[in-house]
Amino acid sequence: MTRMLCASVMALALAGCVNMAPDHTRPPLASAPAYDPEYRPDGTVVASSLSYRDWFIDPRLVALIDTAVANNRDLIAATARIEQARAQYRIQDSRRLPTAVANASASRTRTPLGTVDPAASGSVTADRFDVGVGVTSFELDFWGRVANLSDAARAQYLATEANQRAFYLSLIADVASTYFELLETNDQIDLAQATLESRQEGLRIAQLRLDAGVTSALPFRQAETLLTTAEQQLASEKLAQARLRNQLSVLVGGGFPADLPPALPMVAQENAMVLDAATPSDLMLVRPDIVAAEEQLRAARANIGAARAAFFPSISLTGSAGFASSELSDLFGSDGFSWSFGPSISLPIFDWGAREADLDLARARETEQVALYEKAVQTAFREVSDGLAGRRWLAQQVAAQEQGVAAQERIARLARLRYREGVADYLEVLDAERNLFSARQQLLATRRAYLQNGTTLFVALGGGLDRSP
Repeated sequence: MTRMLCASVMALALAGCVNMAPDHTRPPLASAPAYDPEYRPDGTVVASSLSYRDWFIDPRLVALIDTAVANNRDLIAATARIEQARAQYRIQDSRRLPTAVANASASRTRTPLGTVDPAASGSVTADRFDVGVGVTSFELDFWGRVANLSDAARAQYLATEANQRAFYLSLIADVASTYFELLETNDQIDLAQATLESRQEGLRIAQLRLDAGVTSALPFRQAETLLTTAEQQLASEKLAQARLRNQLSVLVGGGFPADLPPALPMVAQENAMVLDAATPSDLMLVRPDIVAAEEQLRAARANIGAARAAFFPSISLTGSAGFASSELSDLFGSDGFSWSFGPSISLPIFDWGAREADLDLARARETEQVALYEKAVQTAFREVSDGLAGRRWLAQQVAAQEQGVAAQERIARLARLRYREGVADYLEVLDAERNLFSARQQLLATRRAYLQNGTTLFVALGGGLDRSP
């Protein structure tokens, strides 16, 4: 027993004494070292310290995101993949230690004496009792093969966990984006409905003027055209509303809660907090997609170490110790103690280049993961840069379009006045009404785009993870 314990201790001490994996270092920053100062705001709020409950001020939207986080099927599947990766890591890591197996047996054997001496008669009955502990084949990890496979499994587990967080943030952005589209569509429906009612009244007046012989049939037909356009737009927006509701229902997990709080209007959705963009290098610590890409790179490098170790001999140990006796009462006596210990070594002499191919494969995967990591950094840089530019220019577009809508309202009012006074024909009213309707539609679309841009920037900077205990 003592010798076996010493062997086990020696095995643990020697295991993993050499690591043939490349040292893990982050590749150089694959983007500009700073964002364009023209768009970078002087914010002090760190997005990664905020949850979605801190950023979104609409209680209805927050409730919908809460429901999505709890019920979205893709997120549930992503969370289950974390448990799978954790179990795989535990399985692989357990192979770094010897497996001890306890066993016990009892047998009774009857042997005819004639099998020993043909002249003898009768038989002999013998009992045997065994109990012991054995160590199955345990690899002495001199070259770090098992340790690197364990490191690779751990990195894969961490990458899966980071991917789940990345999907979590993507889900938040998708729910918010769809919700803002639905708010815009609702406003577009209100606009189309109000426009429809106004044009119905205009058509009624045109009919009265036509019947009284004040005007020709042309203004009446032009008024019909305006009304038809409003009807078509209303039907189109109602179809979009139904589709967005269905899309949002799937995102939140199949149905809306019955006790949703009332929604804020789209003009009251903006959060006044100004986010700190920090530097691109900071994103590598807070963006889960970049963290996942780095862990995948770490796993690829660990697999290189395992592939290199395959070129060296594999040394394994087996051992057992226990007691055996023909009498159960004497089983644990000193005379019944037995043990066995045996090392084995194996090294493929000729494998038709399989090990070289495994190493080439591992190196190619490392090259791929380096490129994917750099691409993840570049994507993050672009998303933040786009968000910063959008925050400035979309805000200016909203302001300009608000002024444009006010100007179009004045033009339409003057056109209607000129038509009633007989100074202008109805074509002028037609153009003014069309331009006003289009300007109002564009204003709603730009407001929605501005809100979506704020959400994109918030998530791009690593914000949104729930920090509540």
